[in-house]
Amino acid sequence: MSLEEVLNELKSKEMDDMVELIEDAQAGHLEELELVESIGLVYDKELNSALLRILKDLGVQIIYVTDEEEGS
Repeated sequence: MSLEEVLNELKSKEMDDMVELIEDAQAGHLEELELVESIGLVYDKELNSALLRILKDLGVQIIYVTDEEEGS
């Protein structure tokens, strides 16, 4: 999925927070993102993969944490 396709999909599903993540990354305001890998950012696996790829392409470092690390 292209950046435009991902943005359109996120907007159609009213996932404004995810749109903001991309916009922040494009503006250089998002350098890293902590994420529980087993959960992801969105439920749709294809959309999640595309979103993570786009964020990485925009220079965001994805830091995977375990469920235990996130809870502390």
